[in-house]
Amino acid sequence: MVSYFVPRGRFLLKAGNIRKAIQEQQQQQQPKHVQQNGNWPVLRHFRQLPSNAASNESTAAKPKPERIRQQTQLQLRRNVLSRWTGFLLRWAPMGLCVFGAIEWQLHKFRCGRDGTQWTASEFQSRVYCSLPLRIMSRCWGWLASCYMPNTLRPYIYGWYSNIFKVNIDEALYPDYNHYTSLAEFFTRPLKEGVRIIDANSPLVSPADGKVLHFGSASDSLIEQVKGVNYSIEDFLGPLQTVEQSNEPLSYAEALKKKRDGSTELYQCVIYLAPGDYHRFHSPAAWEPTVRRHFSGELLSVSPKVASWLPGLFCLNERVLYMGKWKHGFFSYTAVGATNVGSVEIYMDSELKTNRWTGFNVGAHPPSTYEYDELLLNVKQADQPGQKFSKGDLIGQFNMGSTIVLLFEAPKNFKFDIVAGQKISVGESLGHIADRN
Repeated sequence: MVSYFVPRGRFLLKAGNIRKAIQEQQQQQQPKHVQQNGNWPVLRHFRQLPSNAASNESTAAKPKPERIRQQTQLQLRRNVLSRWTGFLLRWAPMGLCVFGAIEWQLHKFRCGRDGTQWTASEFQSRVYCSLPLRIMSRCWGWLASCYMPNTLRPYIYGWYSNIFKVNIDEALYPDYNHYTSLAEFFTRPLKEGVRIIDANSPLVSPADGKVLHFGSASDSLIEQVKGVNYSIEDFLGPLQTVEQSNEPLSYAEALKKKRDGSTELYQCVIYLAPGDYHRFHSPAAWEPTVRRHFSGELLSVSPKVASWLPGLFCLNERVLYMGKWKHGFFSYTAVGATNVGSVEIYMDSELKTNRWTGFNVGAHPPSTYEYDELLLNVKQADQPGQKFSKGDLIGQFNMGSTIVLLFEAPKNFKFDIVAGQKISVGESLGHIADRN
């Protein structure tokens, strides 16, 4: 066992004190002037700062009272801000949900008390329109156009077909591997002869979908669904000519081509679900004369939303073509919706939909009521006017949306459909009954 004590004369010293004893012995042997300059052997073993440097460092390290007070106030502010931020992030969403639920129930109670149909209030409409639906639609459009790997196509398209009941056997290409993207799958063409165009009916269905509403449109307000109205003027825009606007007639009467009282305005609304055939066709033989593009909202046009939000079709982005057919005025409108901002019309290469309109929180953008107008069928020697025959392909949606028909027909025109009915391209919408 090694001893930790070593002999030095008559005393025993610990090994830890040997260095100190050696230093004391060396100091005794050094001259006096060396001893006065300081204990340099100690400095050789222990790094020490000069006395003036140590004092300066201590003085600099010691903060001033004013600086301490500022740092304290800043720290208090940070603590208060972090506490309030945490409080708001934790409880504000819950408070907004509670406030929304209370407002929802109060408005529902007021509608029941007044005996009116329960529809969205002005506040609820503004909140709904403030959602970033256009950003969502643009992102969805980008995602739908992305390339789909071959290994994923049967699973993604098969899952979509099962969820939305897509009849892939009617498609021109029933193999899932043929479609390189979701957008291409949505706008798939159909086989020749799958849709039969009714030759005996003056008006046929322009798309596969569900009949939301139909009926007379002789008044300035017409129904988008049962009990929920919208304005014809807000939907179509101002009258096309100055002569029409100067006539002392209602808006609906001024639209008519025949003023002898033998005709009436009618409307029909067809909703395309996400699983339906997304291309739309011409419902009759007609000639468009003007195109108007309203770059409005992109709200959902599902039947539930249509029955809840008044004037939905007047708020959404839409492309409408006005013209004439054998019975008078005729208009054909493709209404955009959430995730359906892009509406493509094959004959109209200048049309650009789903454009960025900026942030307009809490209010409808001016583009809801403003529009771009293009005159069609300008008579030129080398270019005949555009005309559609019954069943001609007009355009396509990226996903489900809505087609609105507003047309003039004889007063004995009768619809062959019922509200809520599923209908396909080419099926009869109505007929002209025998007056006898």
